[in-house]
Amino acid sequence: MISISGTRAEKYSAESSVARDLNSIAKKLQIKDPTLWGEAAAAEAANRLNWIDLPVASRELLPQLDALSAWARSNNLSNFILCGMGGSSLAPEVIAKAYGKTLTTLDTTDPEQIRLSIPKNFEETLIIVGSKSGSTIETASQKSFFEEIFISAGLNPINHFVIVTDPDSPLDKSARASKFRVINADPSVGGRFSALSAFGLVPAALLGIDVSVLLDDADLASQKFAEPNSPAIRLATLIFEEASQNFALTDSKSNVPGIGDWIEQLVAESTGKNQKGRLPIVLESASAPVAGNALSIGFAEGVADISVVATLGEHFILWEWVTALLCRALEVDPFNQPNVTEAKERTGELLNEWSGAGIPAMVPAYENSNLAIFTNLPCPNLSTALAQFVDSSSEYFAIMAYLNRETDFDVTKVRSALAAKTRRGVTFGWAPRFLHSTGQFHKGGQQNGSFLQITGESAEDLDIPGRDFTFHTLLMAQALGDGQALSSRDLPLLRIHLKNRRVGIEELLETISKL
Repeated sequence: MISISGTRAEKYSAESSVARDLNSIAKKLQIKDPTLWGEAAAAEAANRLNWIDLPVASRELLPQLDALSAWARSNNLSNFILCGMGGSSLAPEVIAKAYGKTLTTLDTTDPEQIRLSIPKNFEETLIIVGSKSGSTIETASQKSFFEEIFISAGLNPINHFVIVTDPDSPLDKSARASKFRVINADPSVGGRFSALSAFGLVPAALLGIDVSVLLDDADLASQKFAEPNSPAIRLATLIFEEASQNFALTDSKSNVPGIGDWIEQLVAESTGKNQKGRLPIVLESASAPVAGNALSIGFAEGVADISVVATLGEHFILWEWVTALLCRALEVDPFNQPNVTEAKERTGELLNEWSGAGIPAMVPAYENSNLAIFTNLPCPNLSTALAQFVDSSSEYFAIMAYLNRETDFDVTKVRSALAAKTRRGVTFGWAPRFLHSTGQFHKGGQQNGSFLQITGESAEDLDIPGRDFTFHTLLMAQALGDGQALSSRDLPLLRIHLKNRRVGIEELLETISKL
């Protein structure tokens, strides 16, 4: 049973114009009416609404999942590595955390982090490759890399890979031609709405989780969402009315660790367009200062302005409904992501431009032995560059770290340091992961953010089989391509490139503390 409580939850009024509208159209959403977001969105919406049926429809996958799990157990495959981006990786990561299971999620192109993911025991390892489009450059590169190292270890990749993708995608065709195990997802479900599809359920089943519980909980909850003043209607209305833009998420004391990262992608990528949207800011703890004065939402009683307590299956379907309804209130298309596509195109253009020659030499505005600064503002030193950056009237600051989220984890401290100086919301995204999440909001939402890119040298690069560029080159193309997209909008952008990652992060933190 979903419960919504808290001081700001009490501000819900069924008589507000938003609440009246959402109450009036909820039954239409339940029967998958594609016209709810306007004429321009209708064509795509008609092919993106099957997530509503997944709590029931995904039960058809159960025999396949049982057979797949039995095969993995019989072959002693107990170490699982998931290669996927955005919706293909975030839901499985949350499921694993909630159930206390071990899953290595590889949603990066940083060569140092990829190197750390190489298994010690290949014989016991299963690589799960998830890509809706079947052409995601990060996932395709990871797949090629792991195929080669399994072959080098004298093992047949066919016995150590499972592919999850849409029917007839490039990956589906190539994987079936190569005799890989393939499970198809519903093509009428968008990636960020796919938690209860094959993308979420295949990894969960392989981890030994009873996915029927997730589906049962989601099914029972969703049956009530079209009722007047349902939890979905109330929550969507409150986020629209109580948050002018930013809102905070905390999983402190909850039964759903990591749920904020999944909600962040779902809401930011769905709502952040046409210079509108709502930006979730995921907190490290309930008391973290990084949200500024934003509305706070928690997943345990009494930890936030609004507390939403539910099981994981209930949360998945609830927040998908909330997002679709919120997009109705904002008058935006929930299912497209034009600026994610823009960043991908700019990355591709840079890779073509650099073909064969590698990353070109770039002249920094300032550099020392630890780091280099790239900005179009006067920059005599790091302190001046950061002082100019924080002296902004922006509604939020975004830190985008093109680094290793294991060995470079201290860079996350930059977030709280900036929040303490600015008293405003500060998001943090590991790259390129965030490009499939808040990256859409950065460029398509309200144009009032300031952006700090942190890139770094790679001590050891890795080749991508079949490509004329390496993982480090790909990562830098993603950083600079996204930087071009932000700069084209005249948004404040500062890039700090770490020559020595550890010492550079220390210098960065020390300098911020003295501002």
